[in-house]
Amino acid sequence: MRVLVTGAAGAIGRVVTVGLTDRGHQVVAVDLQPSPDGHEGPWHTADCMDADAVHDVFDATGPLNAVVHLAGIPTESSLPDALTSHVVSTGVLLDAMLTHDVTRIVYAGSNHAVGRTPRSDVLGIDVPPRADTFYGVSKVAAETLMRLYVDRYGMDAVSCRIGSFTERPETVRALSTWLSPDDCVRMIDSAVTTPAPGFAVLYGISANTRAWWDLEPGRRLGYSPVDDAEEFAAAVPRADDDEADAAYVGGPYARDAFYRPAVDRS
Repeated sequence: MRVLVTGAAGAIGRVVTVGLTDRGHQVVAVDLQPSPDGHEGPWHTADCMDADAVHDVFDATGPLNAVVHLAGIPTESSLPDALTSHVVSTGVLLDAMLTHDVTRIVYAGSNHAVGRTPRSDVLGIDVPPRADTFYGVSKVAAETLMRLYVDRYGMDAVSCRIGSFTERPETVRALSTWLSPDDCVRMIDSAVTTPAPGFAVLYGISANTRAWWDLEPGRRLGYSPVDDAEEFAAAVPRADDDEADAAYVGGPYARDAFYRPAVDRS
């Protein structure tokens, strides 16, 4: 398949771009940053919030089968910045997809869309949105926007609610929420290729023994994770905040360190 990957220079983007290429996909990369040394294949330096620039990329690229949208501010910010980075950019891409007859988007969603949900049993995708931050709010809004385009135009959209993407788990919470690089590629590949998902949500974690989130929705889309954070459990340091970070599924993002005004007046 021919796949456009936004945010290709980011931590997840670098892994996904190489991983999808290794799996036989033709990857067209987009990022604010120029192509890194050693990258092979098409690369466009463009801002995903610039509609004209995005349409120019689609014009130059030719036929595509899917868009993998990984671009955006990866941490908490102000509400206007979060909405622009995650929701407006998604709308820009969806409009370009409509114009260029691209029918599938795979989105880097986040566990923070439900991060304020108290920790209890394994969490399914049927729980209501309960964002823990403005970052989480923007991820909820982006999912809602994609659902609108699925309903209006018959697109396919898969939101991957990513947990803790790192080379290896670094905290006790991550023993439950870890997504390994290899499983990340498996997840994106499955979301790109699964037949006719309509609008779908999955939790982007590995096959962790201590998993907080239900992996079955992903398995229905063909995502079969292999790695398990438990392999690293003995090496993960314990911390005073571990209990507090386990109170809500969003971990530290649900705590008062992330409380801030919606709009910065300074």
